[in-house]
Amino acid sequence: MINRVKGKIFEVKDFPKPGIGFKDITPVVQAADCFQEGVRILAAWAKKRKPQLIVGIESRGFLFAAPVAHRLKLGMSVIRKKGKLPAKTVCVKAPNEYALEYFEMHEDGIRPGERVLIIDDLIATGSSSISAIDLVQSLKGTVVGFASLVELAFLNGVENIRRAHPEVEVFSLVRFDKE
Repeated sequence: MINRVKGKIFEVKDFPKPGIGFKDITPVVQAADCFQEGVRILAAWAKKRKPQLIVGIESRGFLFAAPVAHRLKLGMSVIRKKGKLPAKTVCVKAPNEYALEYFEMHEDGIRPGERVLIIDDLIATGSSSISAIDLVQSLKGTVVGFASLVELAFLNGVENIRRAHPEVEVFSLVRFDKE
């Protein structure tokens, strides 16, 4: 089934800018069996880490974080780009492959000491993932894992996350070893 999920992901050349090969996960979400299997595997991995809260990263991370939280009977908090949340927020720089952005969470989005598992759709260079972990930790959350549907292994993102946060376990369902 993992190969079927991987086979649904296709590359869009030169998106969002020339030279980038964007991995589109939309077909995974559209295929009910692939989507359900992806959520099932992510939830099984997450459950072993005993999180108390799931955090999803805007925007495609929400597609997997919400059903994982539901499956584990947990609440969910969100990491959004700057200016998208209505209440008082905490902010961190979130550079990625395309631009310098900022991530925010509601100041009360995590209770101090709460065991948090972060979910995103894809790990590329790991810079966004590192920023998300930094943000959760700035709110005194304990990050017990970081999970994604896709890892672009040729960009060394998981290694970069582990170097920045060796205490955080990282998991990806599908791995692309070549561009």
